[in-house]
Amino acid sequence: RHGPFHQRAPSKILWRTIRGMVPHKTARGAASLDRLKCFEGIPHPFDRKKRMVIPAALKVLRLRPERKFCKLGDLSSLFGWKHKDLIERLEGQRKVKSEAFHKKKVSAQRSKSKAEKAVKVSSEDQKALEAAGFA
Repeated sequence: RHGPFHQRAPSKILWRTIRGMVPHKTARGAASLDRLKCFEGIPHPFDRKKRMVIPAALKVLRLRPERKFCKLGDLSSLFGWKHKDLIERLEGQRKVKSEAFHKKKVSAQRSKSKAEKAVKVSSEDQKALEAAGFA
């Protein structure tokens, strides 16, 4: 077959959209596209990283309430992408694990802060800490 091939995966649609915004025929544009990574869901090395919210990109702030919108995953599944259910299942599992990790981390921080408040440092140890620059 000939012609422009229309990718169905959301990551490929996003990649192609960004490619249209970048001067991809120059060395600088090709290098920037090589650095761009698009995924469905959050794969293994990145699921442990801290995520950030970009306030300027929030739907609540960018779209007026009466405007219609769609999600790229829904659009892709309508065009024939077959892995939406799989990605939703994997994301659900990841969110459960992430919440368990977060609860464990918060409880550890609470117990550590309680232990730090409960500890009594003798005056000679306090002087040694101050001499070392820790107080």
